[in-house]
Amino acid sequence: MTKKINILKDESGAVLVIALIMMVVMTLIGIAGSFTSIFEIMISGHKRGSTNAFYSADSGVQVTVASIDNFDLPGKYNNNQYIPPIDPKLTNAKITINHVSNQVGAPRGSGFSATGNFEFVHYVIESTGTDQIDTGATRSTCMIEQKVVRLIPTLQGGN
Repeated sequence: MTKKINILKDESGAVLVIALIMMVVMTLIGIAGSFTSIFEIMISGHKRGSTNAFYSADSGVQVTVASIDNFDLPGKYNNNQYIPPIDPKLTNAKITINHVSNQVGAPRGSGFSATGNFEFVHYVIESTGTDQIDTGATRSTCMIEQKVVRLIPTLQGGN
């Protein structure tokens, strides 16, 4: 019976067991940290792609609005739609301008009270931008729609 008690009191392998348990715990912490880092890198890559697509689409709107020739109705619009020629150095967005012929008058909240002296022509610009860096299987895409109203002064009645 004394031999059994001596075996239970012998602690010579306890350090080895504790060291092995600590190594397993530290390994699990390291693996969890690696997975978290990989996940964060993927999220930041997707965010970069979506931000790039947004700015590409926004540049398409800005380039289109900057040229008044895009909003000249006679001869350019086919079925109330026009795809303007865009310099690829300025933007890589795909742009379509739609003439909204069923809307007339001043836009709400524009502050125009004397609307008799202007003609209002309504347009909607659709600009679709994509991520410019092709690194993954899917590329980010963003579409921006912006309404534009062209004010054209009308001839006033003679006195």
